[in-house]
Amino acid sequence: MRTRSRTPIRLGLVILATIWMVVIVPLSAAAAPYAALVMDARSGKVLHARNADTRLHPASLTKMMTLYVVFEAIENGEISLDTQVRISKHAASEPPSKLGLKAGQQIRLRYLIRGAAIKSANDAATAIAEAVEGSEAKFARRMNRTAKAMGMTRTTFKNAHGLTESGHLSTARDMTVLGRHLFYDYPEYYNLFSRLTADAGVRTVSHTNARLLKSYKGADGIKTGYTRAAGFNLTASAERNGERIIATVFGGRSTASRNAKVAELLDLGFKRAPRRVALHKPQKPAYMGKIQGGTTAIASAAPAEKAPDGHYGKTVRLASAAAVKTSLRPQLRPGAEPQPVALAEKDDIDKAVLAAQQVALAASQQAQPTAKPAARPKDLVLASASPAASVEKSAVDEAVLAAVREPAPDPVQEVVTRISTSGGRYWGINVGRYPSEYKARKVLLTVALNEMSTLDGSLRKVVKRKGGFDANFMGMTQESADLACRRLQAKQVTCFTIGPG
Repeated sequence: MRTRSRTPIRLGLVILATIWMVVIVPLSAAAAPYAALVMDARSGKVLHARNADTRLHPASLTKMMTLYVVFEAIENGEISLDTQVRISKHAASEPPSKLGLKAGQQIRLRYLIRGAAIKSANDAATAIAEAVEGSEAKFARRMNRTAKAMGMTRTTFKNAHGLTESGHLSTARDMTVLGRHLFYDYPEYYNLFSRLTADAGVRTVSHTNARLLKSYKGADGIKTGYTRAAGFNLTASAERNGERIIATVFGGRSTASRNAKVAELLDLGFKRAPRRVALHKPQKPAYMGKIQGGTTAIASAAPAEKAPDGHYGKTVRLASAAAVKTSLRPQLRPGAEPQPVALAEKDDIDKAVLAAQQVALAASQQAQPTAKPAARPKDLVLASASPAASVEKSAVDEAVLAAVREPAPDPVQEVVTRISTSGGRYWGINVGRYPSEYKARKVLLTVALNEMSTLDGSLRKVVKRKGGFDANFMGMTQESADLACRRLQAKQVTCFTIGPG
């Protein structure tokens, strides 16, 4: 009788234990703290906040900063989209989500970027970190420097992928700030975050948040994240009728409930945001990456300015990649908001400038209609023709891209001959000293495109000095050199004339 009476009790205990393991434990693990923030991306005004400054686990929202730093490294010539990255054992051993990279294999950086942004691959994120800084630890320190420069005051990164680690914490506010910087600081890369699928080299990957992108009108990114400690996180952005809202959620209970909450918050944002508001872009943080010799580079950050055509961000920032201690030349002051610069190979820069000059001169003289921009290769990281692209490209920009990717017969010798036979052209101007020849050439290209009227016919010349590479325009008259410098200085670009001899 005793045996029979205990059997139901034991059975009941087993059932309760099973319920505890199957239901209660997972629910408690998923019950990460909730936090949210909604921001008008145009002005930076917060429209809704709840626990927005509570430090929580960001999970793969971390990869937004990983991608921001690699975009910065590409922009400053540290690495290129086509750099072949060798996968380390450490990167290959990262847990899912992953691309399945093998130790020792080589893969282009562009594919790692796609894998990290779209698939949220942890092995790709670690490989990016090692490619840029040599180790994930060094990369994390750079992530923290960049975060601090952005004003992300309550964020500390310990790794590049976002897997749970002690001290690796952020907030809904900081992640929203980061998402806004991604949109405005690197618009040429932004539509990467709206791709539903992409070729990641080893395989085709699908977006981790395709459901929201497909179901919510105007949604075009940005990044999902999940770990047991973090819950289901998401920073999302959407644009409707010229209004752009960014919303961040931490601690969602499931993908479906998180998406529903984000959609609700985006709706709230569009409802509360004014129809028209002055555009106030975030200030791009100073460049603090690597330069030759291992010295930390520091460049001026520039506030947004409105160009004569009424658009924002059409003037290119011209800032030195590093402070030159041995030079008495004035330091660069904040200039205009940057415009995406073509990632041209060094040998094609002269071709790009000359092609752009021809387009600009033809347009100014109205001698012939502007040529239709050449199509860009499909294997670029971004498809600029996507509706998500936020920066208009002028005819000059398109000519540069077309010339870089479709090399024409080299006409550089013609320029040199014209200069050498022009009487009185013994003057020049200097527009800065830079840590690499590539950087100096890139600045010369940018200046030439923005000052064609005064620099047409001059020779772009890079001179190696003890402290770096001087970017000079030579073969000018004294009057034209003075005029060019005055125009550049009016745009807050450092410039001084170089006399004969």
